[in-house]
Amino acid sequence: MMAQKTPQTMKPATAAKKLGVYLQATPAEFQEGVVSRDELNALQADPPEWLRDLRRNGPHPRPVIAAKLGISIGGLARGGISEALTTEQVDALKAESPEWLRRERDTKAEVRREALRAKENNAETGRS
Repeated sequence: MMAQKTPQTMKPATAAKKLGVYLQATPAEFQEGVVSRDELNALQADPPEWLRDLRRNGPHPRPVIAAKLGISIGGLARGGISEALTTEQVDALKAESPEWLRRERDTKAEVRREALRAKENNAETGRS
């Protein structure tokens, strides 16, 4: 006789991270329960209205904010951004384009150029 397999579950924080949303902005029932792998897949395949709204309007977690601004998460910290921001707030930051944001974008662009140069150099020398 085979034992019934227990479904894989995760904490709400892990599920929120995988969904790219700010946990504290999710519904209470999401925050208080556990999420199975099947439930996560269903949320990704056919997101409910609350999830679509969070993805569209926020508040967004730091990795999403950093990506929207084109900087690193460390750049957010150096710029003094430690809280979740809404899409409207992110757009306002983009429009304002403060000095720290321009500097962080330049830094990230330089890091990308250096990584590409290193990758090309390694390819030429036969290393990976």
